[in-house]
Amino acid sequence: MPGGGNRCGLQPISLLQALATIILAVAAAAAAAWPALIAGTSSSTSRVAAANGTCQSRVAPFGYACEEHTVTTEDGYILSLQRIPSGRGETAAGGGGGGKVPVLLQHGLMMDGVTWLMNSPNESLGYILADNGYDVWIANSRGTVYSRHHTSLVSSDSAYWNWSWDELSSKDLSAVVQYVYSQAGQQKMHYVGHSLGTLIALAALSDQQQQIGMLRSAGLLSPIAFLDKMSSPLARAAADVFLAEALYWLGLSEFDPTGEYVHSLVTDICKQPGIDCYNLMSAFTGDNCCLDNSSVQVFLAHEPQATATKNMIHLAQMIRGGTIAKYDYGNAGDNREHYGQATPPAYDVTAIPGDFPLFLSYGGRDSLSDVQDVSRLLRALGQSHSRDGDKLTVQYLADYAHADFVMARNAGERVYAPLMAFFKLQEK
Repeated sequence: MPGGGNRCGLQPISLLQALATIILAVAAAAAAAWPALIAGTSSSTSRVAAANGTCQSRVAPFGYACEEHTVTTEDGYILSLQRIPSGRGETAAGGGGGGKVPVLLQHGLMMDGVTWLMNSPNESLGYILADNGYDVWIANSRGTVYSRHHTSLVSSDSAYWNWSWDELSSKDLSAVVQYVYSQAGQQKMHYVGHSLGTLIALAALSDQQQQIGMLRSAGLLSPIAFLDKMSSPLARAAADVFLAEALYWLGLSEFDPTGEYVHSLVTDICKQPGIDCYNLMSAFTGDNCCLDNSSVQVFLAHEPQATATKNMIHLAQMIRGGTIAKYDYGNAGDNREHYGQATPPAYDVTAIPGDFPLFLSYGGRDSLSDVQDVSRLLRALGQSHSRDGDKLTVQYLADYAHADFVMARNAGERVYAPLMAFFKLQEK
């Protein structure tokens, strides 16, 4: 059992209070999905979007070529990938990207690949990269709607959900990078991650040096690494009272913020006096400056996605402990069984080679990628990367919060243009 025994320390407080906090934290992570949950429309629109697929629902209607791919991880998860090999109205040379530089886009927690396609073609990174001559690949982590298949398990099996971001880094990212590298004619790729997508990259770069040989650079938007200064009150409360562990004890191995039970409880909670569900996104992610209604509606049609409860426990361990380490099984015996030592091994970001190019962009209003935590990460990276050279580029946007980096209407000029300039510098 994750966490082990009874060490999680939940007090016999009001079960209703605990459940209410659980639901608020889960649903807040679903961000703008609150209005749709209340209206009862999110589940149906999400099912329609899932049936259509990302290429059909979000890419082809705008005039882009789009290919659906799958890759199987070494532990049997069958992951969905979308490829946009050419710009709008452009014919992909040879049907394979025509020798273009590939870029791999990796979404964050409880999201999927639609993260990169939520705004118009002039505002979303997936389209912008394709229009600027890149061979775009969009990943979808295990457990999301397009990556729920497995060679021997079904998603209703608790064993299917026995993973955390350790496996997203060591298994999913590894398989996807190798697949894209092969499909792109062994061309090195740029990587872009948002939120949890940055954490799994940092872990892979520090722990799996073979991945570096297939990558040109990594762009990290709202970087997640150290989490002990996280200022989101809902995320901290959930971690401090071991709510993910409580869900696991209740037998919920899948952490699904759109499940029927959660939907019913959220509807009731949102009807209570003094509860403003529309403001919970800001309470969870920080005060996003630049979202508009159209991107929120796309979000509602596709997100949020399920993840493993074990993954949520792992993130809570990081918030409480202030370290970047592998999953803690809660006792020395289980840790020795998995790692050969009594405590989980740490990921050492200072081990990332100093000549590997990194672009970090973070926001002053971000409650999840807190400025203090990012500063600590930058100090660690500074041990190997000089800020005076071209291998570590850091961008700070005082008015940006967590969702702005993938949903803001002005992210094209404020984030993506500098990111592509960084890419071009590394391609010389």
